[in-house]
Amino acid sequence: MVGLNSHWGGLVVALPPKQDIPEEILRMEIITAARSPIDGSLVSAAEYAQLQTRLSVNPPPKLDPKIREQVFLLRIRRFLLQIFPFLDI
Repeated sequence: MVGLNSHWGGLVVALPPKQDIPEEILRMEIITAARSPIDGSLVSAAEYAQLQTRLSVNPPPKLDPKIREQVFLLRIRRFLLQIFPFLDI
């Protein structure tokens, strides 16, 4: 509750509206619904946890072995050029 004096000498009292829920109660509220990170639809807490575990597991990359070897050789070349910049490779 906040009390203020106006310049006319009357006392003014400022209170929040009755339908306003105090912040202390809102902080202790348990959240039981969430939004899906995929499409934004409402999901329960259990479904949200399952969805998060499915999204956190990354499948192994499927890359052609020849491309993998080329990337490896390019990384070695870049490393060697940092140490020996005069090489013409």
